[in-house]
This record gives sequence, structure tokens and C-alpha cells, in this order.
Amino acid sequence: MENTVGSGSTDPSDKQNSYAFLNQILKERLANEQYSAEKTHGKFNDQRAYFVEQCIALADEIKHSLKKNSPLSRYRYLVQVVIGEQRGQGVKVAYRCYWDPDADNYAEATFMNDSLFCVAAAFGVYSY
Repeated sequence: MENTVGSGSTDPSDKQNSYAFLNQILKERLANEQYSAEKTHGKFNDQRAYFVEQCIALADEIKHSLKKNSPLSRYRYLVQVVIGEQRGQGVKVAYRCYWDPDADNYAEATFMNDSLFCVAAAFGVYSY
């Protein structure tokens, strides 16, 4: 996938721009996706399910874009992406990290359409 996202600030301390950056990627990649049970099944270590591949591809794209566009080379980026079926249910996603509150930060974005939801979180951790 070629990066079509603008090269705005991806400084981990700039949470507002990071949120907009994540939101843009999710909208571009998932706007036309429809959730179906057939896309979720696959045998472990044999064939990955479609949405497992989508999670991996989105996480890789976000991480690559953050690294490419960030002026801060000492940061390491971790990305988590969750995709599920949208049926009006509540979902809670939690993160637990050990980090330096003065140097590290994260941004999170949520995308929903009629059939699926996606939560993506990107963590910027300073490497001392």
C-alpha cells in the first residue's frame, strides 16, 4: 500500500494532529468495507482471515507513516488495531503501559460504519 496520508506532524506529544492522522487513515482504508462472518474465519498458521490481515496492514501502515513523518528519531512506535462487527453493542478497549509520562504519549481513533467498528491506538515511546 502506498501512503496517501498527508505528512502533518506526527510528534507523539502533538495528540490533536496524531488523532487526525489516525482518523484519516481509518476513513480512507475502511470507508467501503463491510463486515461479514466469512471474512473472519481462517485456520491458525494456515490461512489468516481477511480482517486479521486488515488489522496487520493498518497497524503496519500507521507505524510506517509515523516513523517516516516524525522528526523525532528517538521515538519507537507501537500500534494496536482492533476490528469487530458493529451491532450497536458497547466495546471497551484498554491499554496498560509502563512509560515516562513526561516523554511518552499516545493517540487513539475510532471508525464506525453500519457493519464494523475499528479502534486504532498509536503509542510513541521515547528510547533513552
